[in-house]
Amino acid sequence: QVQLVESGGGLVQPGGSLRLSCAASGFSFSDYRMRWYRQVPGEERELVAFINGPGISTYYVPSVKGRFTISRDNDKSILYLQMNNLTPADTAMYYCRALGTNEYWGQGTQVTVSS
Repeated sequence: QVQLVESGGGLVQPGGSLRLSCAASGFSFSDYRMRWYRQVPGEERELVAFINGPGISTYYVPSVKGRFTISRDNDKSILYLQMNNLTPADTAMYYCRALGTNEYWGQGTQVTVSS
């Protein structure tokens, strides 16, 4: 059974940090490109960052570049998103997505940045 399970979200003050995790199972994780998305209610889901299978190539949207870091541990089948210097604009539900032979989504983890 394929699963993507996000964790690590929560409430944090502006300027704070969080590390999101996405634990994968049921498919060959290292063969899949991985992406983080976020979504605010009433708005479209937007891409935040992605990483290729070996974890060598990454991309960030301009609004998070320099603050967020995407990484992966293929031995443990876990995707990460380190988020630093968070602002209220980063408040959203964060989802991981696997792209390869098939496509999978996680259920999301809520990040709220507020004082």
